[in-house]
Amino acid sequence: MQKILIANRGEIALRVMRSAREMGIKTVAVYSDADRNALHVRYADEAVYIGAAPSNQSYLNGEKIIAACIQTGATAIHPGYGFLSENAAFARQVKDAGLVLIGPSPEAMEVMGNKLSAKAAALKYNIPMVPGTEEAITDVAEAKKRAIEVGFPILIKAAAGGGGKGMRIVEGDADFEEQMALAVSEATSAFGDGSVFIERYVSSPRHIEIQVLGDTHGNIVHLFERDCSVQRRHQKVIEEAPSKVLTLQIREQMGKCAVDVARSVNYTGAGTVEFIMDDALNFYFLEMNTRLQVEHPVTELITGIDLVKEQIRIARGEAISFKQEDLEIRGHAIELRVYAEDPANNFLPDIGTLQTYVTPKGAGVRVDDGFEQGMEIPIYYDPMIAKLITYGENRTEAIERMLRAIDEYQITGITTTLGFGKFVMQHEAFTSGNFDTHFVKKYFTPDVLDSDNKEEAEIAAIIMEQLLSEQKAVITSTPTAEISSWVKNRSGLQ
Repeated sequence: MQKILIANRGEIALRVMRSAREMGIKTVAVYSDADRNALHVRYADEAVYIGAAPSNQSYLNGEKIIAACIQTGATAIHPGYGFLSENAAFARQVKDAGLVLIGPSPEAMEVMGNKLSAKAAALKYNIPMVPGTEEAITDVAEAKKRAIEVGFPILIKAAAGGGGKGMRIVEGDADFEEQMALAVSEATSAFGDGSVFIERYVSSPRHIEIQVLGDTHGNIVHLFERDCSVQRRHQKVIEEAPSKVLTLQIREQMGKCAVDVARSVNYTGAGTVEFIMDDALNFYFLEMNTRLQVEHPVTELITGIDLVKEQIRIARGEAISFKQEDLEIRGHAIELRVYAEDPANNFLPDIGTLQTYVTPKGAGVRVDDGFEQGMEIPIYYDPMIAKLITYGENRTEAIERMLRAIDEYQITGITTTLGFGKFVMQHEAFTSGNFDTHFVKKYFTPDVLDSDNKEEAEIAAIIMEQLLSEQKAVITSTPTAEISSWVKNRSGLQ
């Protein structure tokens, strides 16, 4: 495996390329019209154009990606996350072309890609499940009867896909028919599969996931947990490792369950087993993501393991380079997803030019990004600009470093989630660890990002004026507009 193609873009493409370069492996980038001048294209040893900006004409076109791999002589493909990373049909195409996919088998993807078949596989090992149905339900009357048996409130969930699509909370039987129809319609539209099932709704849940690695020699290990409970629209915004609430005993139990879930499908590569946990610390299996997760850096920081390098070694047929007993948790790490979104407007995506883009630095700060100053945030893809990760000897230090890093992170021209991240880091519910997936709904309103700190605004204006004088060639709008924008960013509005 002397050359690999990264079938992705942005920060994850760069992150994979850097580990590959350290291993002496050459890399091939692919790019769309929107990414002709992207950092991952410039960083790779080679780059191949694969189509127009819309992802279905470029990054989701498996035939073009495989052709680019063959054209450049690459022997393996790393899919990153998103796009084709959990597409079993693509995994088969790669295999049929005589190439290696740096990921699990198509069969494992298929089983774990459907929540119902994933549950069936996990049940072989007596993994705890949320009470509910174990099969898809299409008959509304029968579904309502089963919902009453399970007990309201219940959750109607799409069997395929994720990201909160095809998911409806039903408080009582009067609303059931309408909510089920909406869930089926949304699942059909999003995934081409209207299958749904029913689970009891856990009212104050935490989202805890376990990182696993499996190799072709039968070895499977877990690398402890990540707490991903700060979410918006059922999608993660802030993740940390380890969780503040897990006891040593529960951590061991969850780790064993995660390994058993992976073993149920002979899993190879990096994967994540996701659980939901109630306020009494009872945990239940949710699903398995058969890829590298966005939030994998926090696991890397507390274990010292480069997950991408392990993925590559496993794909080359090597055994995992460590044993379970070799692992220990060292310190604490937190990740903030820096999205081009407006938290004050229901986290709606924003697009535009990064007029100012200066990343934080210093001890315990890691920034995984794929942009630089002057670049456009395209409308065609996920709005994540970067992942800001901080590490400390303990959780308090990691939070303090995150606050410092947020203050140092300078972004203008785009509205971002930096101010929201600062709000979370300073909120008593987060600092105490007493929070769940409803954090945003319970505590966040647009007005909490307002600031009347005039002294901070004046200092920000002076600094910005100095910055503008040094970067006139890059920043094209007026100093007044830029100062105003940056001041708003410093006060948490942007």
